[in-house]
Amino acid sequence: MKYKRLIVCGDSYSEGMSDEIIGGQYRGWADRLADVMAKEVDGFSYANLAIRGKLLKQVIDDQLPVALSYVTGPETLLTFHAGANDALRPSYKPEVAQALYADAVRRAAASGATLMLFTVLERTGNSGRGSDVWAARFSEFNNGVRKVGAEVGAIVVDANQETFFNDSRFLAFDRLHLNAEGHNRVAQALLERLGYGFNPAWRIPLPPAAPTPWLKKRAISIIWFFTFALPWIWRRLRGKSSGDGRSAKYPTPTSWPV
Repeated sequence: MKYKRLIVCGDSYSEGMSDEIIGGQYRGWADRLADVMAKEVDGFSYANLAIRGKLLKQVIDDQLPVALSYVTGPETLLTFHAGANDALRPSYKPEVAQALYADAVRRAAASGATLMLFTVLERTGNSGRGSDVWAARFSEFNNGVRKVGAEVGAIVVDANQETFFNDSRFLAFDRLHLNAEGHNRVAQALLERLGYGFNPAWRIPLPPAAPTPWLKKRAISIIWFFTFALPWIWRRLRGKSSGDGRSAKYPTPTSWPV
């Protein structure tokens, strides 16, 4: 099927951080996907409601009702991805998150749209106790995504099936969000899954990385901590989010490309 509308719900992953910036906005895999989809059908439109830092309930309460109002039938592709930010919080309750997620997915499926879900990448090349805790939480959450996805007949995209995505070189300097190459590879994978033209090179792993000297590695870690980790901790202590005060980049169906 060649879809006439793409609607995106979610957090920073779906917003497009930290891809290249075009027109003052991060591009992201969704924009890249829309670029190709728009060439295949007349009157194509694209809405991206995703905002960085949003928790699962915020995406469900603030974005999902708006997204559902834009659905015109199975020719609308609706993507829904949220929950990773919840799993990063110390107060995370997996049973609550999974119930919220499953209910939202059932509502989305009932709209008549073609629904696409995503698992969370469990390993991204980072190491340490925190990475192990998050990987375990993500694994449990992903099982819930697969289960409800199969229940409603959604397209479930599972990056964990492609082990090369564990390469940290697909991440931006913040060690959390995809960089431009990471977003491009996700877009190409989705194009293949949906039956559009794609670049098969997305499956080719990066060449082996050159070893990083210990001193350089330590210096990078220190810069990373003060640039990204410390501000993240400070926001958590104040109950703030990187998405506070931000609005969606394409809040209504927009004729694409702009």
